[in-house]
Amino acid sequence: MPVPPQLTPEQRQDALAKAGEVRRIRADVKAKLKMRTMTLSELFAQANNDEVVAGTKVLAVLESLPGLGKVKARRMMEEIGIADSRRIRGLGEQQRAALLERCDS
Repeated sequence: MPVPPQLTPEQRQDALAKAGEVRRIRADVKAKLKMRTMTLSELFAQANNDEVVAGTKVLAVLESLPGLGKVKARRMMEEIGIADSRRIRGLGEQQRAALLERCDS
């Protein structure tokens, strides 16, 4: 198994700060979806310009939508043909359209 690179304390602190910021941004996006202040189509538009949002897992996004839980989200992804590990940046146009058709109001 490869050994991870040795980081200086400053590099480690920078990496931890960056990871914390990424988690905060993703949590904020999911909260906006849950409160209906952001739609799925707005999320897809933001993902085109924001690498952090583009790297969010589709399953986590769907589970954040009101009325969709873990089971319904997984079932929907399976019906559309989206893998559980897929991220927003990896969705094709037809997959995005299918998700919008089923979720966006």
